[in-house]
Amino acid sequence: MSWDIVFSPLLSWPVWSVLALLSTVALGFAIWRKLAGAWLRCLAAALVLLLLAGPILEQEEREALSDIVFVLTDRSASQTLAARADQTERAKADVLQKLRSRANTEIREITVGDGAGNAGTQALSALTKALAEEPQSRVAGAILISDGLVHDIEAMPQMPAPVHLLMTGSDTDWDRRLTVENAPAFGIIGEQIELTVRIEDQGAVAVADGFTQLSISVGAQEPIRFDVPIGRDIIVPVSLPHGGRNVIKFDIPESKGELTTRNNSYLLEINGVRDRLRVLLVSGEPHAGGRTWRNLLKSDSSVDLVHFTILRPPEKHDGVPVGELSLIAFPTRELFIEKIKDFDLIIFDRYKRRGILPTEYLENVRDYVKTGGAVLFAAGPDFASADSLYRSPLAPIVPARPTARVIEQAFHPRVTQTGQRHPVTRGLGGGDDEPGWGRWMRQIELADVTGDVVMEGFEGKPLLVLDRVGEGRVALLASDHAWLWARGYEGGGPQLELLRRLSHWMMKEPDLEEEALLAEATEGGLKITRRSLQDAPEAVTVTHPSGEQSEVALTQTSPGVFEALFPASDVGLYRLQDSALASVAGLGNASPREFANTIANAGRLAPVIAAQQGGVFAIEDRLPSLRNVREGRNAAGAGWLGLTPRGAYETVGLKHSALMPPWLALLLFVALIVFGWLREGRKR
Repeated sequence: MSWDIVFSPLLSWPVWSVLALLSTVALGFAIWRKLAGAWLRCLAAALVLLLLAGPILEQEEREALSDIVFVLTDRSASQTLAARADQTERAKADVLQKLRSRANTEIREITVGDGAGNAGTQALSALTKALAEEPQSRVAGAILISDGLVHDIEAMPQMPAPVHLLMTGSDTDWDRRLTVENAPAFGIIGEQIELTVRIEDQGAVAVADGFTQLSISVGAQEPIRFDVPIGRDIIVPVSLPHGGRNVIKFDIPESKGELTTRNNSYLLEINGVRDRLRVLLVSGEPHAGGRTWRNLLKSDSSVDLVHFTILRPPEKHDGVPVGELSLIAFPTRELFIEKIKDFDLIIFDRYKRRGILPTEYLENVRDYVKTGGAVLFAAGPDFASADSLYRSPLAPIVPARPTARVIEQAFHPRVTQTGQRHPVTRGLGGGDDEPGWGRWMRQIELADVTGDVVMEGFEGKPLLVLDRVGEGRVALLASDHAWLWARGYEGGGPQLELLRRLSHWMMKEPDLEEEALLAEATEGGLKITRRSLQDAPEAVTVTHPSGEQSEVALTQTSPGVFEALFPASDVGLYRLQDSALASVAGLGNASPREFANTIANAGRLAPVIAAQQGGVFAIEDRLPSLRNVREGRNAAGAGWLGLTPRGAYETVGLKHSALMPPWLALLLFVALIVFGWLREGRKR
C-alpha cells in the first residue's frame, strides 16, 4: 500500500497563479508596512490557495509480483559428449530445486537444441526471444547450463539482471579435429585444386603425437592414405575425375581418449566443370547443312571450335597458280598428330577419303577414341561410296557398316524404344504414338550395327547409332538432312536440342550418361536414381557410414529412369553399388558446426556474463548456492551465484479522499481572519 498527494484544482492553474501573485503582493505590502496580524492573514491566504489547488490524498493498493528467472538447458549435439548429458541433468535438477525454494520466484525453463541448417547452438537467440515475452522489471537473472559453445553471440540480449553459466565438461577433455580450407564450389576437370588441410589437437592432450594418418577418397575410388604432421597446414592437391558433383572425403583415425570422432571426417562436394570444350569440325565439302554444326557449336560460349571446310580437293586441276590461291592450307599434321589429344570432340561432316589425311593420321584418330576421345560421323552420300571413312583405319570404331545404298526418299525420323530410354533422345518426342516431325529426304543404309540405335528412319532403318569404343565414344548420324529441321521444313523438329545433347553426350557430360547411379540428399534420407537402358536394373546395395549394408529396390518413374527413396539419418558418406556401377553421396555435414570445437569454454559468453557481473561455475567442481544481491553489485562469488530481487508490483486499486474536511478548512480560515482582526484592533 502506498500514500500520495495529488492535486485537482478548482480553478485553472493560470487563474490560480494570478490569485497567488495578487495575494503575495498584498501580503508583502502588509509586512512592509509592519501591519499587526499580517502573518495571520498570510496563513489565511495560503489556506485559501491550498483549498483552491484541490489537494487529494491518494491511496494506492499494490500486489507484489514474483521475480522471473530463466533456466536455459543446452541440449545441442556437443552436449552429448562424454559425461556432459549427466552433468546437465544433475545441474538442472539442483538449480530447479533451489529456485523453487526461493520465495516469490517464477521459473521459465528453456531448452536449446541444434539450430536449423547446421547453425549450431542458438542459446542467446532463445534467451533474447524469451526476454522479449516478459516484463524486464521482473527479470531477476538467467542461468545457462551448457558447455559454453554457443554460435549466436551476435544475438546477445541486453539483460537487466545477472547471467550465470553452469559449465559442463572436464579439465581433462581433449579432442583431435580435421579441417579443410580453401575449398571451391567449382573446379576444372583434370586440373589440380589445392586444398589446405589441418589436423590439430584441442584441450588437455595427454601425449602429443607428431603424425597421424590421413585418408582421402574421391567419389567411389579407393582411398589414398599417407602420414601427415599434426598442428600444421598441409597443402593437398586434388584432381576432379568427372563433371558434375564430385564427393571428396577426408578421414583421420580415432585416437584413444578423444571426445568424438565426428570431426575426424570432412565431406566436400565440388562441381566439376570443363574449362573450354575444344571441338574440331572437318567438313568434307560445302553443302546445304554445312553451317548446322558450326552454328550449334558457336552458340555455346564454352566451346572453342576449329572448323575446316575442304573447298578445293586435291583432284581439282584448273591451272590456277598456287601463289594466287586465297585458301588456307589444311594443317593436317598439327591437328592430327601434334594436338589431336587437345580436342574433346572431332566431327567429320560429309567427309570422304581424298588423300588429305594419310593412313597414319586416321590411325591416330582411331587410337584417340580408344583412349577416351570422341568422334561423330555426320554421314552423307560419301559414307556409302568407295571413299567412305568406313573403308579406312577408322573401321574398327565405326558402329555400323554402310551397305552402299543411299535412300533418296522422304521419311519421318523416329525415336526407338532404346532411344526413349537414352538421355540423348529421351523426352524429345517423335514416338510411334505421337505426330511425326518434319521429314528428311536422304538416309544412308546401315548394317552390322554394334551400338545403340536411338533413332530410326526409312522403314525402321538405323538413323542415329551411339557406341562406346574402349574409353571413348562414337556416334553415327546416317543422314545429312538434319538441317531441314533448322529451316522449319514441315514443322521441323528438335534439331538444336538433339545435336546439343548428342555432342555433350560424346564429351561425357554426367547428366547425359545412359548408365548412371546417383544419389542426392533429400528430406528424410537419400533419393537414389538409376539411369539404364535395361528394362529392370538390379537392386542397389547401400553401405552406411557405420558399415551396415542395405538392399534397395528401384521403381521405374519414366523410360530409362528408376528411383527409390532410401530413409537415412546417419550423417556421413553413403556408398552405392550394383554389379556395374558405384557411386557415393554425402548426407548432412560429416563435421557439423557443433563439433568444430568441442572443448568446453566460456569465452564466447564472456560479454553477456560480464555485463551484469555474473559468474561461470564448472559443474564437475561443485554446484553453487543462490543468494540475493542488489542491482549493480557483484553477482557471483566463491561457491555462490546471485539473483537480483526486482520488487516489482501491480497496482490493483486507487482510493481518493480529501486532504482536509471542508468544515475544518472553513473553521481554520475564520479563526485566522478573526485573530488577525483582533490583533490589528489591539495595536490601534
